[in-house]
Order: sequence, then C-alpha cells, then structure tokens
Amino acid sequence: MGGRRHFVLVHGACHGAWSWYKMLPLLTSAGHNATAIELAASGVDPQQVDTVRTISQYTQPLMDYLSALPPTEKVVLVAHSYGGFAVAQAMEILPGRISVAVFVTAFMPGPAYPSATLFREVFLL
Repeated sequence: MGGRRHFVLVHGACHGAWSWYKMLPLLTSAGHNATAIELAASGVDPQQVDTVRTISQYTQPLMDYLSALPPTEKVVLVAHSYGGFAVAQAMEILPGRISVAVFVTAFMPGPAYPSATLFREVFLL
C-alpha cells in the first residue's frame, strides 16, 4: 500500500470529526490526504439528534462525501466504534470508492453477524 493515500476517518457515537484531531496531522505529515467526516447530528453538525431515525440518515454525510469524489479515486476508510456501521454501509453501497477499510475497535457487521444482530445483542432492541 505504498504511495499517497486518501484516508477518510469516521468517528464513533457521541463524538465528531474532532475526535481525529491527533491523527489528521500525522497522516498529512506522512504525505497522505486525510479527511474526518462529521456524521449526522454529531460534532458540529447542526441537525438535531432526534431527527435522525435510521442508520442511513446517520451515515448520509459519509455517503455524500464518497459520492462526490472523482470517479477514479479510492479511499481508505477508518472507522471507530459506532462508525463501523457507517463504514460497513459504505462498503456495501459504494464499493468502487473504497480501497480498504480499517475497523479500529469498531462494530463490524458482516454476513455471519449482520447489523440487526448487533443491534439486538448490543443495544437490546
């Protein structure tokens, strides 16, 4: 994985893009492009949390960002905690935009452990 990469950092629950403030300068000083995404109703996003009813609404800022990238650009997605749901959804919906995903102590839904199971077992829904 040599050369310049574009890292897109996705925060966890009850956090915002600010949570990556130490990682952003490390990546850029190493010659990479780094972007920290603000998910819906998180960090400085003005949307009220009670208006976000679905994972799709919560992750929409990430989907919009990835969709707006040049067609040939692929990013390295990095998820922390609840941001794993956003990254997993992006991998499913926009696989052509992602080079690799890194789950840093993040929820990692998959075929044997889908999101619905995680919600039931972790959040007791």
